[in-house]
Amino acid sequence: MNYTAQEVMQYVQEENVKFIRLAFCDVYGRQKNLSIMPGELRRAFESGMAFDASAITGFGGEVRSDLFLRPDPTTLSALPWRPENGRVVRMFCDIIRPDGSAFEADARQLLKRAQAEATRRGYAFSFGAEMEFYLFRTDENGMPTNQPYDRAGYMDIAPDDRGENVRREICLTLEQMGIRPESSHHEEGPGQNEIDFRYSAPMKAADDAVTFRSVVKTIAASNGLWADFSPKPISGAPGSGLHINLSVHGPDESDPMPQVIAGMMEHIYNMTAFFNPCQESYLRLGSSKAPGFITWSSENRSQLIRVPAAEGEYRRVELRSPDPTANPYIAFALLIYAGLDGIQRALPLPPSTDLNLYGAPEEQLAAFRRLPASLEEARAAAASSAFIRQYLPAALLAAYTGG
Repeated sequence: MNYTAQEVMQYVQEENVKFIRLAFCDVYGRQKNLSIMPGELRRAFESGMAFDASAITGFGGEVRSDLFLRPDPTTLSALPWRPENGRVVRMFCDIIRPDGSAFEADARQLLKRAQAEATRRGYAFSFGAEMEFYLFRTDENGMPTNQPYDRAGYMDIAPDDRGENVRREICLTLEQMGIRPESSHHEEGPGQNEIDFRYSAPMKAADDAVTFRSVVKTIAASNGLWADFSPKPISGAPGSGLHINLSVHGPDESDPMPQVIAGMMEHIYNMTAFFNPCQESYLRLGSSKAPGFITWSSENRSQLIRVPAAEGEYRRVELRSPDPTANPYIAFALLIYAGLDGIQRALPLPPSTDLNLYGAPEEQLAAFRRLPASLEEARAAAASSAFIRQYLPAALLAAYTGG
């Protein structure tokens, strides 16, 4: 529900709210929060709540370290796992400087600008995330082990699938928070699970992705488990992806999707450092349905970009290279800018690749451009890209490339 600041303050009073979590992310998309009492809420809306930015990864050093969190009232959500009496609510925040200007390394602001630019040009983007994760057992001290919660396979059912009840609890919790899961199932790896979301506007989709990781970890912990979102937690088993589904509608009857796909393919090599930001990411790419080449096709799951079989409002493209360590605000923003660039330049869509790239001989694979093979290669590509420098603030670029 899109509350105003005044409605949030009224809600807090009427619903016996005792704590308000002001949520934000560091440059890598890891959620942080500052809790305040109801008496501080008006000040938070008017001028923001100060915090020490020097302690947050990528936010700078001790000099000029004061930043402020200003909550976005439209993101109000009660936390269902907290007590009903004296409940806790959460809002995502914009990060601002003491003079009220936007903090340049706030990825949420980056996505807000990208969404505004698309709207200005007459295009509406929507995103849906498919995020995979593993469930591991914990030891007697609550620390994660390397033992998967089960040994089930793709779409298996109970009793082989032991994560069924955990996924159900996650989905019901998300629903209580205003997030609509579309489907859930066991994935291919032992203890691996997937929950997919309905389409929504870019900012809500990114907020929901961050919320999802928090909810999964919370529900897993309440069941004595550890939720792992790393790209390749088990050697020899499938990695975990963040498949990003994207649709776009333009100002007329023409279909902008071919140019959007062409724009994504044009810039994906230079964007990979932000979609796959850790060393482990590159152990996943190129195997177990994770792409290694810059190609597209209809329905073919060995490709970087897949166009699933669907019609009407469900027509979309699926980008299969990102993994759950990506910052969704940055990922969605870059995809919007890449799509808009493809539209503006009328980039031609390359021919589709209708073969299984995992089983193709090397002489055939030599015809296709590869994704970066290492984090170092991806960082170098991002640092030298005029496209990335045009849209990404220097602080964010430096955080991902070491520049």
